[in-house]
Amino acid sequence: MPTQDLRHARTLDNCPAPAKLNLFLHVTGRRPDGYHLLQTVFQLIDHGDLLHFQVRDDGVIRRSTEIAGVPEQSDLIVRAARLLQTHGKIAAGADIAIEKRLPMGGGLGGGSSDAATTLIALNHLWQAGLTRAQLMALGLQLGADVPFFIFGQNAFAEGVGEDLAAVETPDCWYLVIEPGVAVPTATIFCAESLTRDTKVVKIADFSSRPIGFGKNDLQVVASQLFPPVAAAIEWLKAYGDARMTGSGACVFCAFADEQAVDAVLNQVPGIWQAWKAKALTRHPLAHLL
Repeated sequence: MPTQDLRHARTLDNCPAPAKLNLFLHVTGRRPDGYHLLQTVFQLIDHGDLLHFQVRDDGVIRRSTEIAGVPEQSDLIVRAARLLQTHGKIAAGADIAIEKRLPMGGGLGGGSSDAATTLIALNHLWQAGLTRAQLMALGLQLGADVPFFIFGQNAFAEGVGEDLAAVETPDCWYLVIEPGVAVPTATIFCAESLTRDTKVVKIADFSSRPIGFGKNDLQVVASQLFPPVAAAIEWLKAYGDARMTGSGACVFCAFADEQAVDAVLNQVPGIWQAWKAKALTRHPLAHLL
């Protein structure tokens, strides 16, 4: 949980930006503007980045942490802060530090989650007064996954990912493997081999058998273009229903308890980064909205 200086309400430290897993991801069509129509279930997990916020009086928004390959001005964290500042006509600024734990191009929603945590935290610190729905609308301007993290609970998502409905998901542990490659989302969605006609499903279809439901339509394309993704899936399949999250590159498998996930985690080949995470039911900052 974040810690706050209650005397001045000028700092908010240790703010989690949790990762998400796509328990399934179906591409059901494509809009005239080129955006793909999706169905997925977003699952929050207790592993992610940590952000720290300090209010400034001069209106300046500054990222105080260097992130390799991500210029400050294009960082979703900075863009989210400026969007909220402009929308709310906020005179204050902020220094934002981040402890980056999630890989870029991993399909875990790291950048989107960072942006959502920034909107939630600064809405609170700046006393901007925006509702959850208003913050979700702002977040959609930054990326299709951002509204989910502000929504604050596991969700069945449709459209381009912004049409959300709360859904019950399994209480379990996950093993996540980082195959060591970054997969550009655009590369996967632009691939000629991507199928875009998976049959539309209902929430009840997922709820009747949530473990192992559906598939990730992007996985075949990513596996073809990025062999390390295919290798990680093949290895993890020996222990359960292994699949890729998002557009890749990370792959995951569900386990009933921590002991079971630990047993497999200890066997992951050293060529990959791997970690375990517990399924969450709510976003750690949901109480701020």
